[in-house]
Amino acid sequence: MPVNQKIEDILDYIQKCSPGQDEFYQATQEVLQSLIPLLEQDNRYLEHNILESIVVPERSIIFRVNWVDDAGKRRTNVGYRVQFSSAIGPYKGGLRFHPTVNLGIIKFLGFEQIFKNALTGLQIGGAKGGSNFDPKGKSDNEVMRFCQAFMSELYKHIGNKRDVPAGDIGVGAREIGYLFGQYKKLTGEFEGVLTGKGLNWGGSRARKEATGYGSVYFAENFLKVYEKDLQGRRCTVSGSGNVAIYTIEKLYAAGAVPISCSDSKGTIYHEKGIDLASLKAIKEIHHKSLEEYASLHPDAVYTGVSHYPENGHAVWHIPCDVAFPSATQNELTLVDAQKLVENGCILVNEGANMPTTPDALDYLRNNNVLFSPGKAANSGGVATSQLEMSQNASMSNWSFEEVDIKLRTIMQNVFKTVYDTSIEFDCEGDLVKGANIAGFRKVADSMIDQGSV
Repeated sequence: MPVNQKIEDILDYIQKCSPGQDEFYQATQEVLQSLIPLLEQDNRYLEHNILESIVVPERSIIFRVNWVDDAGKRRTNVGYRVQFSSAIGPYKGGLRFHPTVNLGIIKFLGFEQIFKNALTGLQIGGAKGGSNFDPKGKSDNEVMRFCQAFMSELYKHIGNKRDVPAGDIGVGAREIGYLFGQYKKLTGEFEGVLTGKGLNWGGSRARKEATGYGSVYFAENFLKVYEKDLQGRRCTVSGSGNVAIYTIEKLYAAGAVPISCSDSKGTIYHEKGIDLASLKAIKEIHHKSLEEYASLHPDAVYTGVSHYPENGHAVWHIPCDVAFPSATQNELTLVDAQKLVENGCILVNEGANMPTTPDALDYLRNNNVLFSPGKAANSGGVATSQLEMSQNASMSNWSFEEVDIKLRTIMQNVFKTVYDTSIEFDCEGDLVKGANIAGFRKVADSMIDQGSV
């Protein structure tokens, strides 16, 4: 059977088995179609039915989470943990608490995590989890009670050599603390079962900064191939969480000018550059909307979501040299891509998971815009999570500088692996294919070696 037909059959099977899981289908379609050059070169993966196996999680756990709000009312949410692949190491991937969370979202994130983790060169498998619980507007005590209820089921399925969750959207230091405390209470074990922990109890320096810093390091490596750099470049960044904030911080260190950020209510455009101190205070201390930023900086332009372009997002319509989508999936649409090209953008560097829609990606490629896929460019976060696991295992604590040096080296190696793979398969500079092939090949070879198909 021709490789193309084989892939189409598998994609049809996925749609039948996973109806309504559009993001998961989008992720599997991109990966499988990218693998055609590898599959035509090496028939082992088809002979061992690796494709059919790798798109099905090793385990999907769905559970009820009952908790009590401050009014004493019983509330119910749904919890998930999808353990996708342990071929190269224990399951590793974040927990997301957000009202949009469903099984399809978690499966898409977990599937992407397999290859992202493989690209780091570290021994970690792929997983993801979370809940449709929304921490926004909840008191600390409500968040604590929810986390304790969530962990009361999850603890049965995780462990420092089995599955090591981390944070993601809606799960920061506060939530990790409550989750870890409940795990310790239930098991009596103080172990590195979660990453993103507080520095006083097993956390790693530079973990909060890692995804944003790593994203910028990756962009620097990519631009260097074409004898370009970030010095003086005007950069648009979406989001205002850890990834966006520390992308902005590292862009300043690289000599760039980050001019935007966004949240669920709107976008800030600050022509002279985002005031990082104000942004950190608003988002990390006071947890306010970016409307607050606009009130502090009259020269900044705030655009509410109701005024976004049709089928587009205001942040990508700001003229820039480099774009860093760092918020959420499918946030950069075809309309946005057309505007980026019109405004002369030379690189789109994904800091979030799959933030670019397929038609937008095709348009960027066809117009010679460099593109860094998230599974490579944003792998710095999970890489530093593994560094936290290493510190926990050896009962050591590295300095910020030590972790940052290791992170910079890891991102350099991730880029080299992905770029060299694109050359190997005659698609130099196509880092989507390079990342998917390199990540898949490492995991698939391990599966064949272990007979785990």
